Amino acid sequence: MSWFRRPAGEPPVVSVLRRDGGPAVGAAALLSPDRVLTCAHVVNDALGRAPRSTRRPDGEVVEVAFCQGERRVKAHVEVWVPERPRPGGTWHGDVCVLLLAEPAPPGAEPVVWADMAEGDDLRAWHGSGYQVTFADVEAKRLDDGLGFVDGALSGAAIGPGHSGGPLLRRADHRAVGLVAGELRPPAGPLQSGHVVRRAWGLPWQSIRAELTAAGADEVLAVCHGDRREPADALVGAELLTVLRELMPLPAERAEHARQLAADLGLDTPQDDSAPRPEELAELLLGTARALPTLSESLATRSRARPGHLDSLLRLGTAIPAAGLLSRHEYAVLAERLRTVVARDAGLPGRAAQAALRFTPLPPVLCTAALRPDQLDEAITALESYAYEPGPDGITRMPPLLHWAEFVAAGLTEAERDLRDWSDRVCARLGVHRAALAERRADAERWARSATPPVSRLLVRLTPESGSPDLLRCRLWQRTCDGSVRRLDTAAGDTPLTSAEAAELIRVGAERSYDPARSAPPAVDVEVTRAWLHLPVDQWDGGSPNEYLPSQPLGVSFQLTLLCPEMSRRVPDRDAHRRRRWGDGHRRSLVVDASCADGPRLARLLAGGSHYTTNHVVVNGSPEQREQMLNVCLALGVPVVLWDRDAEGHEHADRLAPLAPTGALTDLPERVREFRSRPERPSASPALVWDVGTWDGLATEGHGPQQIDPDEGVRAP
Repeated sequence: MSWFRRPAGEPPVVSVLRRDGGPAVGAAALLSPDRVLTCAHVVNDALGRAPRSTRRPDGEVVEVAFCQGERRVKAHVEVWVPERPRPGGTWHGDVCVLLLAEPAPPGAEPVVWADMAEGDDLRAWHGSGYQVTFADVEAKRLDDGLGFVDGALSGAAIGPGHSGGPLLRRADHRAVGLVAGELRPPAGPLQSGHVVRRAWGLPWQSIRAELTAAGADEVLAVCHGDRREPADALVGAELLTVLRELMPLPAERAEHARQLAADLGLDTPQDDSAPRPEELAELLLGTARALPTLSESLATRSRARPGHLDSLLRLGTAIPAAGLLSRHEYAVLAERLRTVVARDAGLPGRAAQAALRFTPLPPVLCTAALRPDQLDEAITALESYAYEPGPDGITRMPPLLHWAEFVAAGLTEAERDLRDWSDRVCARLGVHRAALAERRADAERWARSATPPVSRLLVRLTPESGSPDLLRCRLWQRTCDGSVRRLDTAAGDTPLTSAEAAELIRVGAERSYDPARSAPPAVDVEVTRAWLHLPVDQWDGGSPNEYLPSQPLGVSFQLTLLCPEMSRRVPDRDAHRRRRWGDGHRRSLVVDASCADGPRLARLLAGGSHYTTNHVVVNGSPEQREQMLNVCLALGVPVVLWDRDAEGHEHADRLAPLAPTGALTDLPERVREFRSRPERPSASPALVWDVGTWDGLATEGHGPQQIDPDEGVRAP
């Protein structure tokens, strides 16, 4: 048995319950906080259907339970792979993934998967989840995608109710498959030639193949597993050499190994023994964050930073399970970022775009607001970005720490304990103090120049049928923390003139933010395709009081346009828009006479040199602009700028004062400043800004689907 042992804990079993409220009919394994994996025949049994039914149970609700039935959660079928009979009374397939209606309770940990091998010593539990129901078996033979297991003639045997539960390898508590069925002796007296206590399971490698064939790549992406690759044999040999050099004495190895085990939640022998280097290497190769956690112990417990530590860290970049951060470092960062997101959900994304301007960002950091449940995705994505020593042997600043420095710079001085965290991680990794100081100075300069966080106001303007001079105006607010709510107004849903709508927009915007904490909200005006040229930015919003003059809306607020009608007309438009926005960095195209018509512009944007362009400045005559604007929106260009008053290409330079191809994130503010000039502006800029701020919200009907109607804010 390995020197490192995982504590027994509670059985990693999710109960699958009968529809009539009876006892568990089988078991399941927790794949991720919102998914469980079980057998299709267990779901059939739970729903009262024929056990071998192959029909997908769409619309059916399955109830599962955690903590021996104390917490019940409803679920529905996400992936359905029915049984396919094979000779001998066994079958292939029989896999089902259930999507939970609410996350698993705290403390319910997803199982970690590994491939089944002959000789594995395994343990299974009944679907009730009680500890006493365990059955120990051995994997005797893998044959044609099935794993046949035998149990000794003592203790409990696998039987009805065990199906669908994980087969856990006792040595390391990895799940290597699911219990599928048992081979029963013939009816009548038991004879010496009968097969007893033989069952079979679905090995993880077979389940993985079934899910791949079913197109369930999204499910596989969230599974926790031993991410072992063929290169591990070579890396493992080098790792052994480095471990022997770092800890040549057994006593020294035992000291760091016990600290590592404590950090990973593992048990160790209660004596003065030490793990063999091979055992330690095996743990580092297959356990998430084990290698950086060991390096943390080596760096903090030694008087001087061990010379071979850099060799260990360099090997970590070749071990998928290692990651960049130790267990403790990850927990501290995630907790600190949860506080940041609660206050300003947009800061992590803004910081990433500023810190990593020439690095493709993960999609989760290109959204308007980061949710708390997306923190793990953001951290692990940036952890995977390579870092390595420079040509002079100095370790470069990893992208994750570069991002953390910019997030810290966006906080108040009292909140910058994130920098203390960064100092400790950089010291462990061997990042030179000068490199850290340079990145910190960059972050400070960005924070001083960055505009305050803004809330956003969505204005939906729709024509009033039969009354060309009237319209309807509805308002929603997205606050700095990412929450969205409908703004109820005194006007209700009555038809308005443009002047009345302008005053309603101004009042709604002014009442939807705190001047002491943020800048005035940005205003996103949602219009029909025919109204894209409507000069909403020039509408007079009226005077806020008796002392101040009235101002056009485009002067008071960053006012941009949206046209979701194009997404309804062009089904794949949103997919192209998300692709183009991608990492949020600027890729611009200024339309000149060489491409100033729809067909030529379409060739450039659809498959030519500007396939990833996300920002187009449209020049030309009004007729040309009309055609090219349709092309840009249909092909998913998220940012489009044009001059409503321009008569042709000779007027292209009228937009030059607002730097149309400058920093993309500042473009809406530059347009507002241009509109605010004391002298009459030389152009009338219009800006479509469709970067996903309102994605996931309804574009028709009564408004965003995420609104609680009882939480409206009334703007008189």
